[in-house]
Amino acid sequence: MLIAILSDIHANREAFEACLDAARAAGAERVVLLGDIVGYGPDPVWCVEKSRELVAAGAICLRGNHDDAAAGGTVSLNETARAVIDWTKERLDAAQIAFLASLPLTVEDQDRLYVHADGSSPARWHYVTDSESAALHFNATQQRVSFCGHVHLPALYSRLAQGHVTAFTPSSAAPIPLLPQRRWLAVMGAVGQPRDRNPTAAFGLYDDTRNELRYMRAAYDIEATAAKIRAAGLPESLATRLSTGR
Repeated sequence: MLIAILSDIHANREAFEACLDAARAAGAERVVLLGDIVGYGPDPVWCVEKSRELVAAGAICLRGNHDDAAAGGTVSLNETARAVIDWTKERLDAAQIAFLASLPLTVEDQDRLYVHADGSSPARWHYVTDSESAALHFNATQQRVSFCGHVHLPALYSRLAQGHVTAFTPSSAAPIPLLPQRRWLAVMGAVGQPRDRNPTAAFGLYDDTRNELRYMRAAYDIEATAAKIRAAGLPESLATRLSTGR
């Protein structure tokens, strides 16, 4: 089965649609959303409703820290992120907030673990930014392959038995074989707010038959999203960073 894995949508409708369209064109049979449906972006209602539609059709959807905050959780956020969450909460209705609150922090599926942050303590929203933080995840989990988001930067970590953790930064959509003798932690880039100096929307395609992962990019109408951010009166920095991918 070909599985599309999307993380950190951040209320960016144009990027979300572009990734779903690209995944569908590639033949994806299932969708996994790794959380942060809302936050930063101008289309929280549409993105929540689209996520609900996907879940009703069989998708997996997790709760990210911005989703948790929008649902009333006591999550620590910087000033800009908190301002957008306050704005977002005014636009979501009770059913949409309840949907975000109901989302799980982790989902296990066969030999896979899906989580927004990392598996060592999902509710504490740790960032996986290097081999040391990846090792904390490996030490706390059992699954052969894990997928997370949260840092908006694509990366791939692996470990052989209890050995050294290796790190790899993917730079193309070439298939990466996830060899069975290793355990893997794939950090997905962000759909709605990439920070790896590539402004195109990021997502992954995992083939669980071939055990291959591809880090994908999808172009979208960045200026349309940026214009919506400005029209909504959200911080200018959120609009300008979309075109720089930083």
